This record gives sequence, structure tokens and C-alpha cells, in this order.
Amino acid sequence: MSNKYPIGHNHPISQYIAKISSVMSDIGFETSYGAEITSEWYNFDSLRIFSGHPARDVQDTFWSTDNLVLRTHTSAHQVKSMESRTAPVRMIVPGRIYRNEATDATHEASFYQLEGFAIDKDINMGHLRYTLEYIFKKTLDSNIEVKLYPSYFPFVEPGMEVAMKWKNKWLEMGGCGMIHPDVITNMGLDNKIYQGFAFGMGLDRLVMLEREVDNIRHFYASDLRFLKQF
Repeated sequence: MSNKYPIGHNHPISQYIAKISSVMSDIGFETSYGAEITSEWYNFDSLRIFSGHPARDVQDTFWSTDNLVLRTHTSAHQVKSMESRTAPVRMIVPGRIYRNEATDATHEASFYQLEGFAIDKDINMGHLRYTLEYIFKKTLDSNIEVKLYPSYFPFVEPGMEVAMKWKNKWLEMGGCGMIHPDVITNMGLDNKIYQGFAFGMGLDRLVMLEREVDNIRHFYASDLRFLKQF
């Protein structure tokens, strides 16, 4: 009797996380992950999403009984990560997040997000745009076009939506902007000295485009017929 078992391989999302970590390390970004269970302070209040803010309702959070939550975005690691660091810092935070919402071909109650932020004395929107273009061109297509347009997020000012042109269509990819001075302060930094940018986007969406997958639920169905393709 043979004792050999089939050898598996990394999930396509894990493959992309390894890829983006390598790509971003080339321009000085470290990779950190953070806890999937975090406090109300890190997930909301430290990012200026205070009690009663409509963004809390939009995110449909899974709460525990002692003010702990399943994180609704990887931005929850921004302030926490800076407790053991000081500026300048450049970081990406890939990881699983949770939102109590209906599932369909492009939505799941649990999915992956890619957070990124940089803090230094002379950070500006040009650095943000370059970083976003760099991500899309290095992981998807070197000819991708990117545009930013105004939007609102409590933890950045100004806030922007980022879209990219993919196969002659503009796709909304996520939110970004300059980190709000109050969030810089919550990181223990002087907001008159340091500035920063931040962005967040659906990591599953990036993998769906890279691998030409048309349904996010395939990633979580544990169907070997699907996974063996990658």
C-alpha cells in the first residue's frame, strides 16, 4: 500500500497575496496582517467612524457582547500597527474581513481586502496615484489607466474613489485618500509634521480579474475542480 498523498498547492488568493507582497516590497512596503477580531476603537472610533455614524450601518458588523468585532475592513490595523512602529512607514495589510450581507457573484459575507498606507513628512496625492498605478500595472496589465474622483470616507481628507480601465471598461476598485489628521494623531504622531495616504480595495476582485473568474463564491466553495486550475 502506498503512503503517498496528493500534494496540494496554494489557493489563488494566497498566491496573489504572495505576489503583491513581493511587488510592494520592491518599493519599500512591508506586509502586515493584523487580528481578524479587534476592538470597536481600532475598527471604528480611531478611524473617525463614531457611534451613530451611517458608515457603521452600511458595513453590517458582526458584534460580540464586549465591544469586540469581526473586522469590517483591514483599515482596522492602521492605528494598531503604529503602536509598535514610528514614521516613516510604508505598509500593506492583506487579509480577511467580515460583513453581514447577502451573497451573490460579487459579494460575500467573508472576503479579502488589501489595505495600504504610507506616512512620512512629505507624502502627497502624487505618491498615492503612483502607488495605485504601480499595483495594477505590476499585477494585472502594464497598460492599465487609472483615474481618481472625489468621494467621502471619514478617515481620509480628501477622499477619492479609484477606478481603472480594464478591457475598455472603467471599473471601480476601491477608496483612497490622504489620511485624516485626527487618524495621524491617533497613531501617536504629530499631524503637523507627518502626512500619509491610504487605500483599500477588494483583494478578491483583483484575483477575479487576474484569473478571469466570474463568481467570488468559487474561491470559498472548496471545489477541487475549480482550485486545481490554479
